Amino acid sequence: MQTYLNVAQVIVAIALILIILLQVRGGGLGGIFGQADTVYRTKRGLEKTMFQFTIILAIVFITLSIVTLRLTS
Repeated sequence: MQTYLNVAQVIVAIALILIILLQVRGGGLGGIFGQADTVYRTKRGLEKTMFQFTIILAIVFITLSIVTLRLTS
């Protein structure tokens, strides 16, 4: 059981790292050409889905960490 939890935790950690790296960074080169960096905008479509998936993966990772800690004690 412990081995399966460790493998699941590693897989979730890798998925969490990848989804964070895939998210669009704010601003970019737009500031060089006069685009305002402080413009408020909402997340839509794929960006919103990736943001929600990031939150879900973080919750799953924390839950797996707590369960693994409880089982080893």
